Amino acid sequence: MELVFPRVDFLLLAPIITVSVTGFLVLIFDLLLSKEKKHLLAYIGLAGLGVVVISSVALWGENTASLNGMVLTDNFAIFFNLVFSVIAGLSLLLSVRYIREMGINYGEYYALIIFSTLGMMVMGMAGDLLMVFLGMELLSVPIYILAGFLKRDARSNEAALKYFLLGAFSAAFLLYGIALIYGAAGTTNIEGIARFASGPGALKNPFLLMGMGLIIIGLGFKVALVPFHMWTPDAYEGAPVAVTAFMSVAPKAAGFAVFLRVLLVALPSARADWLIIISVLAVLTMTLGNVAAIAQTNIKRMLAYSSIAHAGYILVALVAGDEMGGSAVLFYLLVYSLMNLGAFGIVILLVTGGEERSRLSDFAGLATSHPVAAAAMALFMLSLTGIPPTAGFVGKFYLFSAAVNAGFIWLAIIAVLNSAVSVYYYLRVIIIMYMSEASSVERPLILSPSSVIALVLAAAGTLALGLYPTFFLGLAQESIKALLG
Repeated sequence: MELVFPRVDFLLLAPIITVSVTGFLVLIFDLLLSKEKKHLLAYIGLAGLGVVVISSVALWGENTASLNGMVLTDNFAIFFNLVFSVIAGLSLLLSVRYIREMGINYGEYYALIIFSTLGMMVMGMAGDLLMVFLGMELLSVPIYILAGFLKRDARSNEAALKYFLLGAFSAAFLLYGIALIYGAAGTTNIEGIARFASGPGALKNPFLLMGMGLIIIGLGFKVALVPFHMWTPDAYEGAPVAVTAFMSVAPKAAGFAVFLRVLLVALPSARADWLIIISVLAVLTMTLGNVAAIAQTNIKRMLAYSSIAHAGYILVALVAGDEMGGSAVLFYLLVYSLMNLGAFGIVILLVTGGEERSRLSDFAGLATSHPVAAAAMALFMLSLTGIPPTAGFVGKFYLFSAAVNAGFIWLAIIAVLNSAVSVYYYLRVIIIMYMSEASSVERPLILSPSSVIALVLAAAGTLALGLYPTFFLGLAQESIKALLG
């Protein structure tokens, strides 16, 4: 048998290579810098992410596969590379002061975020299910470590253990699903699976359908869909808040990138089968997330259930299964990343003396003592609610419009009702900040340049995408066109 070497185009792989090199550079410089200068590693990471953005923009318009179709460089992958870069960049900026304040100022922290970002990019550029699995492990393993970074905190250890055990469980589902699809189709290549699934009698193959179901379950764990959400509240509450900010958006964005490739490219012919599953998951996820969030008194747990609800909103557009629904998903993932990271950024500002203040009562009187921080938090809460003219309103409008346009009016109505329920717990934060008296012991906010930059960028993005969404919606539409061919 002739040995065939895969075609490797390093220019097409530039984003992945850049992130890998950046991660190793952070580890090398970590050996050279004193503990007081570890914050410089964050800026090395930011410089690498800047190169990723430049190289990704330069590749816009490409539609090429490399490594025998294992890695795809198209507008869809490039759009997600940009979203992942935004997530990682804001997370690095928000972490600088936090890890110093909490006494965990170690260079490995920044390296783990960079390598987790590498996993996200591998998932976004995956043209093969094996690359999806590899990317998911690259994404997950660093987050398992980051969740337990507060080694002397029992809650942090518990968060890491729960996330690790259920993460391994979800990986097993995904891998078994890949194996079943390989047994049915004879390939793990996404385009090869699409050709098989569109053939006569393929949709009666039990291995194909079982494999599809197991993949949905495996990805459902990562994006926190009900009933695969059990790890989310405890992991979010116990992990360091800067890590919670990252893990609240990173796995979700990468997971939905794979959802779109698998359901809309590999298995569009099985739409009648996965449509029912996704619709039921959307209703359960929205409803449980919003109802459970009402009862929370810890803002990290509240935002955990909120993230579950937002995953349900995204599924509403995914059900549409067309160009409009796909572009709405891409746009909303960018919007959600900005407003959720911004909200966690305000929580990070409250950290003083190595102690987190994440109870809702800790926000009492914030508008009086720190009006700018309160105004920023109010902006992020209003955007998460979906109040105009914020980006959250535009994002939800397109999500629900995609469902209506595809004929799923009943699903859009349930989504709107759920969004109305969320008004209670989001506005409760604003009411506490503006209408409750502060505690007698006032703790000052300690600002750092990196935190201020991150929050300004998140707030500006939340407003800009609400007032001027056309450009980014256009990018999202071009990305989905590249995906759907």
